[in-house]
Amino acid sequence: MEDIILNRLDYPILTITTFLPLAGAFLILFLWNSTLIRWISLVTTMATFIVSLPIYMHFDKTTYKMQFVESYKWIPALNINYSVGVDGISVLFIILSTLLSILCVLVSWKAIQNKVKEFFIALLITETAMLGIFVSMDIFLFYLFYEIMLIPMFLLIGVWGGSNRVYAAIKFVLFTLAGSVFMLVGIIVLYFSGGKTFDILALSKVYYPVGLQMWLFLAFAAAFAVKVPMFPVHTWLPDAHTEAPTAGSVILAGILLKMGAYGFLRFLLPIFPDATKIFVVPMILLSVIAIIYGAYVTLMQKDLKRLIAYSSVSHMGFVTLGIFTLNQTGVVGGILQMINHGIVTGALFMCVGIIYERTHTRMIEDYGGLSRSVPIYVVFFTIFTLAASGFPGLNSFIGEFLIISGTFKATMLFGALSIMGVILGITYMLWLYYRLVCGSVNPKIERHLHDIDLREIIALAPLVILIVLIGVQPNLLTSYMDVSVQHLLEKVNAGDVQQIKIVRIFLEIIR
Repeated sequence: MEDIILNRLDYPILTITTFLPLAGAFLILFLWNSTLIRWISLVTTMATFIVSLPIYMHFDKTTYKMQFVESYKWIPALNINYSVGVDGISVLFIILSTLLSILCVLVSWKAIQNKVKEFFIALLITETAMLGIFVSMDIFLFYLFYEIMLIPMFLLIGVWGGSNRVYAAIKFVLFTLAGSVFMLVGIIVLYFSGGKTFDILALSKVYYPVGLQMWLFLAFAAAFAVKVPMFPVHTWLPDAHTEAPTAGSVILAGILLKMGAYGFLRFLLPIFPDATKIFVVPMILLSVIAIIYGAYVTLMQKDLKRLIAYSSVSHMGFVTLGIFTLNQTGVVGGILQMINHGIVTGALFMCVGIIYERTHTRMIEDYGGLSRSVPIYVVFFTIFTLAASGFPGLNSFIGEFLIISGTFKATMLFGALSIMGVILGITYMLWLYYRLVCGSVNPKIERHLHDIDLREIIALAPLVILIVLIGVQPNLLTSYMDVSVQHLLEKVNAGDVQQIKIVRIFLEIIR
């Protein structure tokens, strides 16, 4: 009980926020008018966002404890509880999820014309699953939401995706399920080893033998690495992004990839601290490989969505790199970059979706001269391109700066290698911008081009505001996570020093 703060509000804010989208999906089930379904979906996502705001207004930044906690007996025979709460690490993902859900409805307003009811039901169920993952304090509840999200995402890709959608959807599910099987085995072992409890806080207070920690680390890491996705289990991502509808790509880039990195922070570091330090070098190495490999492959892409998808492999490599630096600067930078990536990459996928609705082509060679045909669109695209490139004064710059600074504190070699990813990132984003915006307009698509309308401006404008606001004042976000990250690292560093002495010596050598 010393690690939690019970809900200080007079109503169960986390439960309402989590299940309000599900209630909207249930209401839509009885509607048939497509326009009304769209409006109900928009109102539901907006209401969810508004309901979630008091979480930030009443959040205590001075404590690492779980806040707004609600806990009820669910399956007493197995000691399973419905237990939810947020801390400084998870709280930021609530607002990211609720905001992006609104934008997903807006960008799907005209793009989705078939099976409209089913699409928005799937979208709202996805939002509930996303929120459930970030508020769960019971590992059984976490796993339940983690698996539930597969179903609507499979449908979003497989039903409303592109020509190769079935292949992409099945590949996505197979990769994710393969990782989830290992995590399920790990959860069962953890349940019996940790005193027959699924409570995440209680499990993090139990000491597990280093050998057991290593096996459990690998089991959980298998699931979360697929979700990030880390190299070499990243191959599902380009296909899923390419074939998914715009809303699906935004959810994949904005939220779903963050669940893997969030899993590292919520489970691996606090519950398996010794194993974390033992595997820190391989995890950092895989992160650096993902950064450089993802950036190089991005340079070769001819499809807009595949280009942004492979750039996500590189950007998420920075996130995992920051997490496994195991120092305050790197971990805070990793969490901040998770938010930044969700905003910027989500915005880029929205831009691709907007232009694709007009031209029905994603091939980069078909474009050119957009500055002459769609100048307002180009203004937004310019800002998002600069943000993705890590331009100083915009949000991604401070995230990358903190990660690289933290990496240099951990090891000079990998810090130097990670800078190559920054250089390549600037290269492929500017090369993309030049081919799309500059030059002459392709006659094949010129007659289809018209500038963005008010609905599309409203969808993109909040992301521009966040990109500039975070870039100028990152403390608006980092102040939430500082204390929680500090407490997390204290738990990691309180492990069995003798058991990992060899690893410490190796780290000193590569420094």
